Amino acid sequence: MNPRRTWLLFSLIRIGLFAVVLAILLLLLTPGGVPAWISALLAAIIAFCLSFIFLRRQREEAAKSLYEARVSTKRSQSSASGDDEDSEDAAVDGTAVDGAAADKQP
Repeated sequence: MNPRRTWLLFSLIRIGLFAVVLAILLLLLTPGGVPAWISALLAAIIAFCLSFIFLRRQREEAAKSLYEARVSTKRSQSSASGDDEDSEDAAVDGTAVDGAAADKQP
């Protein structure tokens, strides 16, 4: 699955879950005198718990896509730096060989 689609789907499900829980809490608690910010705080905690319990597969897919993106970025950076290091080593070895040859000649 596309990593962007995975993250978008996971985020939309979590936001939707928060919105549903918040709507339920606002309908049930606000007329009784509970402030809306407390309902929002409770909705965030409840939605987090529900998403942790029921969205394990989506969370693992999102984490896997993040890991793969990070590994591929490190590989591309290390291969680019490896090419630079090889050319630097060749340049240093070339001057070291020339310098050693110049020292041996009287």
